[in-house]
Amino acid sequence: MEVIDLFSSQRRRPTGQVHRLEVCHVERWGLAVECPTPDHDVEITWLLADLGLRLTRLRPRNRHSLPGPSTLTAVTIHRDTRSWATADLLLSLEVPDGGRPRITRAAEFASAVAAGAIRPSEADYAFRTVHRTLDEISMHRSVNQWLAYRGIFDPW
Repeated sequence: MEVIDLFSSQRRRPTGQVHRLEVCHVERWGLAVECPTPDHDVEITWLLADLGLRLTRLRPRNRHSLPGPSTLTAVTIHRDTRSWATADLLLSLEVPDGGRPRITRAAEFASAVAAGAIRPSEADYAFRTVHRTLDEISMHRSVNQWLAYRGIFDPW
């Protein structure tokens, strides 16, 4: 379970590591956070609570480098006035800029389901969420167009 504290702008990873967030604000569609990485990139994350997704991308600090692909991961999200907590359900969708989306982490997901780390109801939820998103992004051809279809007009 990853927990983001809105008041202190910190993210606590399941490993116990705590990271200071450069950006941490609630939007009408969810939560937007940005955090530097050890290799000096910036991890941009949007938690889309109503969709059960975490949208993530690495933005290189070097403005001449290309950004990494967008990754949409099925998550469960619990939120209150102080914090947002997410549980990663391991099944993801990777969308390169201008490229075709593809499902990732399927083997890790299957192993976690087989081992009982992910309950069958959570596995069904993750599977439906990622496949619905794959269909929608394939239809709209980009993450930004898909976000607009979903009523999120902030540029990704």
